[in-house]
Amino acid sequence: MKRSRKVLLTLITVIILAVVGVFAWFFLHVFEGERPEVIVEPLPEFLSKGHRFTLEAEDAKGGLRSLRVSIDQAGREVTVVEKTFPYKGLFNSNGVHRHEVAFEIDPLSLNLAQGRAELKVEVFDHSRRGGGDGNRSLLTHSLTVDTMAPAIRALTRLHYINQGGSCLAVYQTSSDTEKSGVLVGGRLFPGFPSDDKDASGRYTCYFAVPHDMDADPPILLWAEDRAGNQTRTSFYHRIRSKRFRKDRMNITDGFLDRILPYFSFFPFSGRKTPIEKYLAINNELRRQNHQALETLQAESGPKRLWDGPWMRLPNAATMARFADHRVYYYQGEPVDEKDHMGIDLASLANSQVPAANRGRVLLAERLGIYGQAVVLDHGQRLMSLYGHLSSIQVSEGQEVKRGEMLGTTGSTGLAGGDHLHFAVLVNGVPVNPIEWWDPHWIEDNISKKLSILAEP
Repeated sequence: MKRSRKVLLTLITVIILAVVGVFAWFFLHVFEGERPEVIVEPLPEFLSKGHRFTLEAEDAKGGLRSLRVSIDQAGREVTVVEKTFPYKGLFNSNGVHRHEVAFEIDPLSLNLAQGRAELKVEVFDHSRRGGGDGNRSLLTHSLTVDTMAPAIRALTRLHYINQGGSCLAVYQTSSDTEKSGVLVGGRLFPGFPSDDKDASGRYTCYFAVPHDMDADPPILLWAEDRAGNQTRTSFYHRIRSKRFRKDRMNITDGFLDRILPYFSFFPFSGRKTPIEKYLAINNELRRQNHQALETLQAESGPKRLWDGPWMRLPNAATMARFADHRVYYYQGEPVDEKDHMGIDLASLANSQVPAANRGRVLLAERLGIYGQAVVLDHGQRLMSLYGHLSSIQVSEGQEVKRGEMLGTTGSTGLAGGDHLHFAVLVNGVPVNPIEWWDPHWIEDNISKKLSILAEP
């Protein structure tokens, strides 16, 4: 009898525990207190135009009930997107309940005013907490509505540009401008603010028309503010088309035997014959070197370092001109063609090479086809290159004056004899150095324009 009673009590206890367990399980799931997780990307600082967002929300218990995205500005709240989701049920076995929603906020279509606004995202789950409303996750993000483009106008009036040449524009922008410059056929030449405190909002920009660009590329002033609003506007300019020389270059076996040992550092990737190796140097290595110069121009400082006409290698004859179109022949057959992006100057062997103008040494080492080379930064994305040197007398980071010796001429790299390859680059674009040697061109095209910065 006692044993039966004990068994009955045990059974009742098990039943009670089971009931309590089921009730606890039910309570914990129906009235669970875990909030949904929500992520919104991106979260920009500014809202200037229609912007797309992605919202990811998930809940591992009762599942998502609803979500709402709104934007509030000065007490006026506008709903951007609102969704509800069906209940999953207590016995859902699908794991986490997740939803992804893409939406767009267009300040113009929502009639948002300029200024601060708050993006608000609310997500509820199916919990019975909160009087049945469920657990709530709230994400807020403050941003600035700015749909007004910056202003920009040219201060210089005349802009005559030779094809393959350089030009300077002086312009003024509104105070909200973050970046600006000149667009030439879609390529940006950045502008730099004036150092003169009385010339606030005034910028200088050196730009170029590449020698191989179409005769009449679109050239525009460009400005962008912190919100990403952009302005493009035309200004007066005129491009003078130029015809460049053609030159025949005969490659001999003796020349190949002399220059190829210098390029032992270059991986020829299966090229076996001397002419195959030469073509790899003239194409692949040349392309790498030009890319290196393109990258190097980003290190140019914001201040103008140079002044006055640039120096030419003294007592030197011109051996090759800027933009000469060279056709290379080997054993009587054309094998390659390239444009010569500088001027070759020859004097006595191992002649001293002066800095064309004041600057800072960006590079003083081997540079592929240019052999031992020096690159000077003259500020505001203006650089000069001295190639094929036999020796280098300066080091990277050193500041040099106009006429200070950089090294001596030589025949290192892809050179047929002792000479200097001199090049000028504007924002990485090679331009005709003759302009920079000409004091009249400097006066008319640079100095007179820079005087505008001093005007009230």
